[in-house]
Amino acid sequence: MDEELNIDIQVDDQVAVVSFKARSISDYDGIASATQKIKKFVEDNNPKAVVFDFAQVKFFSSGVLGLLLAIRSRLKESQGQVVISAIDPQLHRVFRITNLDKIFKFFPDKEQAAKALKAG
Repeated sequence: MDEELNIDIQVDDQVAVVSFKARSISDYDGIASATQKIKKFVEDNNPKAVVFDFAQVKFFSSGVLGLLLAIRSRLKESQGQVVISAIDPQLHRVFRITNLDKIFKFFPDKEQAAKALKAG
């Protein structure tokens, strides 16, 4: 786990799970650093999918949306997917308001997300 960025990345059968460990994600430099770390991870490991687990998160800034879109763009080049799990209903509203709920799939938890992605 990377304490500075408050993220943990686990891989199981070409599905990576990125878990945010902070309740609040709003530091611009931290988000930029996490974006670079995750992009490098994707380049080095070429997962077929990435699950972003928001189980611990109660607040995030718009920079997190940029992070998700950047990783989605990177994975889309290789036919990969980005999905979101365990997001607080108040945070899910941000996706609806910005219409990003139409480009991301949502799952109740990271286990169900990973299972669905592994199945196809």
